[in-house]
Amino acid sequence: MFTGIVEEMGHVLAIAGDQERDNFLTIGSRIAREGAKLGDSIAVNGTCLTVTALADDSFTVGLSPETLRRTNLGRLSAGDPVNLERSLTFGGRMGGHYVQGHIDGVGEIVAVVLEGDSRRIRIRPPAQLMPYIVEKGYIAVDGVSLTVAEIDDTTFTIAMIAYTRDAVIMGRQNAGALVNLEVDIIAKYVERLTQAYRPRSA
Repeated sequence: MFTGIVEEMGHVLAIAGDQERDNFLTIGSRIAREGAKLGDSIAVNGTCLTVTALADDSFTVGLSPETLRRTNLGRLSAGDPVNLERSLTFGGRMGGHYVQGHIDGVGEIVAVVLEGDSRRIRIRPPAQLMPYIVEKGYIAVDGVSLTVAEIDDTTFTIAMIAYTRDAVIMGRQNAGALVNLEVDIIAKYVERLTQAYRPRSA
């Protein structure tokens, strides 16, 4: 479990990834690497991954074909920045919202509008995710806990203050960039529970 509060931007040192076999991703890191042990979970661009190797200033995680199919991680190259967050510890502060690190789909940034030092970023998610996205609700974008500022039929907009813009990779991205999305887990559970009360077709 994570909070959606990014601890640092790491950078890709090496990646081997295709959708046919298990591969790996090695990331240069200082904060997220601190205290990590083999088998721990670290969110990389919002994706919960297992630490498989450790070095003094980096860690390596495994990439399954399923992960590569469902996320933007397979598009990474050496040198690319990534959002990193260690898993939530018992009794730790909950600064964002409950984020599982299970990506629901990949969206596309379709517009970036400057508003003073802030940015309004409009994102087109996969159509099947739109019912779970509500104005003033939570969504995790590349692992960042954000509040939905506006929605229409096919897109949603988030407002990013200057501090967040400088602390996460989305602050550097422009229209056309692909981002990992995780909708609020509560919305998914509510839909699942209400299915039992929907009339069945004859």
